[in-house]
Amino acid sequence: MVVRVDLNISLDGYATTTDQTREKPFGEDWGRLVGPYTATRTFRERVLHDTTGEGTTGVDDEYAEAYFAEVGAEIMGAGMFGLHNFPDDPAWQGWWGDEPPFQVPVYVLTHTPRPAVEMANGTRFEFLAASPEEALALATDTAAGGDVRIGGGPTLIKAFLAAGLVDRLHVGITPILLGRGINLWEGLRGIEDGYDVSAETAESGVLHLTFRR
Repeated sequence: MVVRVDLNISLDGYATTTDQTREKPFGEDWGRLVGPYTATRTFRERVLHDTTGEGTTGVDDEYAEAYFAEVGAEIMGAGMFGLHNFPDDPAWQGWWGDEPPFQVPVYVLTHTPRPAVEMANGTRFEFLAASPEEALALATDTAAGGDVRIGGGPTLIKAFLAAGLVDRLHVGITPILLGRGINLWEGLRGIEDGYDVSAETAESGVLHLTFRR
């Protein structure tokens, strides 16, 4: 069992974008940042439920496939679940649709606990007010030997990295410059110490860096 992170960042280290508008709630930069990942056949099958077989293959798809493999439980922040959209609506089930791609128990860290949400495909969202260490202990027990993935967002990931709780960190570095947002590396000087680092470049130009403890 490993505790792992998979994240897309820009060449200058940013994991979020800041160009959202009311007309374009995701902005244009988000599509540029994650485009190589969302173009893969695995993403289209697992997230968009596209069974046509369309999508890119190759190195990016291999990492997309690995993203979902051997995960027994996931931890994410309230923002990744979509809790900020309707914080006072007890019926809001997040923005992942009726069949979220996780298919495992997901622990959502929030200061406002709410009833668990059970989905039809094995995904179960549970809401916790807990520290990273407490959440990880619970997720590890739930995973029963499977990996625990720290899904995001980047602020949550940085907290787990700073606490020394991540065994494997994979970042897909998209060759674009964002200049602002939440920077993954800020405040984590020397994070590479204690890890073996490998690199692989995809056909898309994305550089896949993997830090293994």
